[in-house]
Amino acid sequence: MSKPSNNLTQLPRLLTIMQQLRDPQTGCPWDIEQTFASIVPHTIEETYEVADAILHGDMYDIKDELGDLLFQVVFYAQLAKEQGEFEFDDIAQAISDKLVRRHPHVFDKQSQMSQESLALQWDAIKQQELKNKGQEADDSALANIPKGLTPLLRANKLQKKCAKVGFDWPELPPVVDKVHEEIEEVLAEVNANEVNQGAVEEEIGDLLFAVVNLARHAKVNPEMALIKANNKFEKRFRQVEKLLEEQGQDVTKASLEQMEAAWIKIKSC
Repeated sequence: MSKPSNNLTQLPRLLTIMQQLRDPQTGCPWDIEQTFASIVPHTIEETYEVADAILHGDMYDIKDELGDLLFQVVFYAQLAKEQGEFEFDDIAQAISDKLVRRHPHVFDKQSQMSQESLALQWDAIKQQELKNKGQEADDSALANIPKGLTPLLRANKLQKKCAKVGFDWPELPPVVDKVHEEIEEVLAEVNANEVNQGAVEEEIGDLLFAVVNLARHAKVNPEMALIKANNKFEKRFRQVEKLLEEQGQDVTKASLEQMEAAWIKIKSC
């Protein structure tokens, strides 16, 4: 394990490296041509790679992927600096100020508050921030939900916001019933005499939304649940490929029955 640094010497170094990469004369051609918009997909990808490293529990990989994610922030800061808008220090100051502002129960030494009171305080502070920026406050219960979230996370956010104002089932059974209802509606569209693909898509969307609601009521993050399900499926299918290979079969030529038999054997191990 590396010894922790007693100072922040590496941050100025990283900022300097980023500046050199963007130098119009001697920098990297790929880095030079990037814009705010062009690196957004890379930022999203790096975020998921951090999550994947955490799921695998490898601290070296977590450190490495967090470095890649930090580089994204440094990249945006350099782009903004070149445009005369802001620098990395401004980003750090903004988040520091925001954290202090949004946690008066910590930094103003307020009395102990319940989780419910903290949530209400948080929303009130965010609304005041919008007013201070001169932006019209959105009074909807669904205010301030980022459009850029993944569909699963956004569905979860929408449902949580509605739950805050009481638009939510208080118990699990009706949530489960809704999932079954949506499955039946999907099947009705799929089995119709004349299949309307748009209607099928809409009903599957409703089903996915209902499953997110089920996950929320079960206190499960749907995004993380699906990430883990994807990883589990990938691991098992690779084992199926290996098992078939050991049996002298090529997965691309194996029958569905042979693959299913291998799948069941892998699951039982």
